This record gives sequence, C-alpha cells and structure tokens, in this order.
Amino acid sequence: IMASRSEEITELIDVFSKSQYRAREVTPSVERIEERCLELFDRDYKYSIIHNTNGEVCGHYPRKIVFLEYESSDNNKESFESTVQISKLQDLVNRSKMARCRGRFVCPVILYNGKHVCRSSTLAGWGELYGRTGYNYIFSGGSDDTFGDAEEVPEDDCAVRNNDSQLFDKVRGSDIKLLKYLSVCYICDLMVENKKVKFGLNVTSSEKVDKAHRYADFTLLSVPYPGCEFFREYKDRDYTAEGLVFNWNQDYMDAPLTIPDFFTRNLNINWSEYQSWDLVQQTQNYLKLLLHIINSDGKLLWCNSHY
Repeated sequence: IMASRSEEITELIDVFSKSQYRAREVTPSVERIEERCLELFDRDYKYSIIHNTNGEVCGHYPRKIVFLEYESSDNNKESFESTVQISKLQDLVNRSKMARCRGRFVCPVILYNGKHVCRSSTLAGWGELYGRTGYNYIFSGGSDDTFGDAEEVPEDDCAVRNNDSQLFDKVRGSDIKLLKYLSVCYICDLMVENKKVKFGLNVTSSEKVDKAHRYADFTLLSVPYPGCEFFREYKDRDYTAEGLVFNWNQDYMDAPLTIPDFFTRNLNINWSEYQSWDLVQQTQNYLKLLLHIINSDGKLLWCNSHY
C-alpha cells in the first residue's frame, strides 16, 4: 500500500510539474486526480461545490471548486447542513471574477477553526478589464450581463474617466461583496511592487493603491516576497536557500513591508531588517505572521497575476 501511495505522489508531482492545468482540456489522469481530491476532502469535511465544468468561471481553477463548510465528525457523517447559500456564492463568484487578473477570483482553499484562508490573483487593471468584458460580450452574442445593463462609451475625456470609475465600482464592488460573504478581514499582498508594469503599462493593481479606497473596510498588509523569477537562483544554487538574499534595490520595487503594530508586538521579530534576511529566515518570519493572523480571522492571500 505504501509503495502504491508513493507511486501516486510521484505521478502527481510529475503531472503538475510538466503540465499547465486547463479546465477545458482535462485528461483521464487529471480526472482521477480530481476525484481523489474530492475523496480526501470528504474524509474530514462537509463541503459544497462551485461548478466550473468547462472553465467558464475560471479556466485555471478545478472543474469542481470545493468550498469547505465545516469539519465533519462521527456524529454528523451522514448529515449535512450548508452554512452558505451556494447559489448566492456561485452568483457572487460569477460577478466578481472580472475584478481579478485572469479571472482568478477570491477562492477559499483552507479552513481553519471555522475561518477561511483564500487565494486569488491580483486586481485586474483597466486594460485587462476592458479586454475581457469586450471579449465576453462578443462571444456571448452580445448577451453578457455579468455587470448588468451596459452603458454606451462616452466620447469626451471627462466622461471616459467617469465611465472607467463606474466600471471599477461595479467589478471591485462585486469582489468586495464576495470577500465579505467569505468573512475575510485581512488581505495579505505579497507583491514587491504596487502595480505590475509590462511594456510601460500598468497591467495589474492591488488593493492598497486603489484610488477610491474601496477596500478600506479590510486590514491590508504589504508583505513583499520574491517572485518566481528569483527562485531560478534558488534552483541554480542546487536548491540551497541559506544565504540566498533577494536584491531589494531594483528600480521597480515600490512596495515596502507594511504591517499593523498590533500584529507585530508579540512575534519578537525585528521587521526593520527584512531586506537583510535570507530566503529561509524571510519565509519563516512571514509564516509566523500569517499563522498569527489566521488565529484571529479569515484572510485573503495573494501574490501576483500568476498565482
């Protein structure tokens, strides 16, 4: 049995390290993995399903997105009483997905003491937002009603700016409703910049620089952590993280570590030295912080457009 499990784990690692998941292009081996995940969830939790059959909600999320409701016990193995209106949750997901880069909406992934740890990508910028809304409108035959009645695009600059604001109000407003429905209180932003810039354009944004302060009801933490590019150096060092220090002096880095005092008082960590930490120490200290937060309330954790 142990050999079989070891082989399954090896196969799983091999699959996800070589193949990008796409909900529309599921192979028999991926189907087996998905079913196995549901079986494992079923051992310890009662859960509901957000349907994403052909990737219509998000092409990179599973076809059956698990929403963990509560831990199961011997006393309630045969009974189930949902803690949410799953139809309302599905509707909030559909309406909020455009607010996040690549449609990777706020999704609960870990349940701890009744609190959700969620994941998502960063907030979408105006370029992606207009691109995706236009794409959806065209390929839905002009019937896409994700944001309600569409308005004509005004011609003068002032009206265009006002229209931009209204569109952001709609999509980010839906994003905020989903966050609150999931009882998220803290948003942890791991980006090293305030906005992701490519080819001179702001392609993504973040809650902490939302000009209208739409996310003011949440506690925002800026905990910059090196991106995937940096981990090439980790690989080149034969996966040795000790002594590997990130270069924080690069021009594009404009997001300093920002943590409320009430989180840092009891951790016995000198946060002012974070730029001198090697990868091991930085990861350890960030995990201490995140574990401290999850003991308080639910949180959203995200890094960048790729995660």
